[in-house]
Amino acid sequence: MSEKTLELPKSKEGFFSKEKLNDYSKRYGMVLILLLMVIGVSSIKPVFLKSANIINIFKQVAVIGTLAYGVTLIIITEGIDLSSGSVVALVGVVSASFATMGGNVFIAILAGLFAGALCGAVNGVVIAKTGIPPFIVTLGMMTIARGAALLYSGGKPIGHINPSFLYIGAGKIGWLPVSVLIFLLMGLISHIILRKTKFGKTIYAIGGNEKAALICGLNVKKVKVILYTYAGLMSAIGGLILTARVSSGNPTSGLSYELDAIASAVIGGTSLSGGSGFISGTIIGALIIGVLNNGLMLLGVSPYWQQIIKGLIIVGAVVLDASRNKKAA
Repeated sequence: MSEKTLELPKSKEGFFSKEKLNDYSKRYGMVLILLLMVIGVSSIKPVFLKSANIINIFKQVAVIGTLAYGVTLIIITEGIDLSSGSVVALVGVVSASFATMGGNVFIAILAGLFAGALCGAVNGVVIAKTGIPPFIVTLGMMTIARGAALLYSGGKPIGHINPSFLYIGAGKIGWLPVSVLIFLLMGLISHIILRKTKFGKTIYAIGGNEKAALICGLNVKKVKVILYTYAGLMSAIGGLILTARVSSGNPTSGLSYELDAIASAVIGGTSLSGGSGFISGTIIGALIIGVLNNGLMLLGVSPYWQQIIKGLIIVGAVVLDASRNKKAA
């Protein structure tokens, strides 16, 4: 019996095993879809492949994608964050108020980062200490952060921002926009955290079986507080990029950004059931949404239909995730 039990894992680790094929489909299936989308749109509208348009897609994806990094880590632990879009708005007005003409840009950035991290930390502490479902806690924070943004700004956009601050959203290093560079850098950092550190293994362990993680002595509460704080920080960085790009802090900005961030993670292969996901997939998911938005706009599709199509893709990704989980079970 002992020899048989030792041989079983070997058969599951084969190149064509169900587990491997499932993993390959999660990792590379969406890459194929992205390539097919690019080929399809560019064949109808060759302007799609122009460098200016490609860079524009990455600039648009930079905000949503950065938010999605934090959301991905949370979803892996079987959590959710619905507050990221509102945090973007709060960070925008706070940083803009400090970055007005003559203001200190460094302080403006720190203030924005602090506001975002604070919102995330509050989410994490409440979830960890009370056991209230993340859906409820972050839904409450979504409303609180939006209200705080409106209250702080008086319901009006804050403009006249220091040109040095605007470099975050409009500047370039060589041919690469600063916002895209930040997006890629945060992706690399998030990937290292998730795949190359002990903390990342703890994230997967909690998502796989939280009770087992507790029995093994893992500090689940502490990890959740850190995770939600990190997600708040990612939302803050996204908020800084957006504010610098549009040259103002708007309390109504970031509407539905949390849904696009969640969609990027799920489309990229992060399981809503927890325990599975990776940052590279989230980047692909964000690019799929970016290409979809840009392609439909170039094709002259009504914005209303764009929302419907995007919703159908999100539902399809969730259904695919559910079918994978059933097969794995």
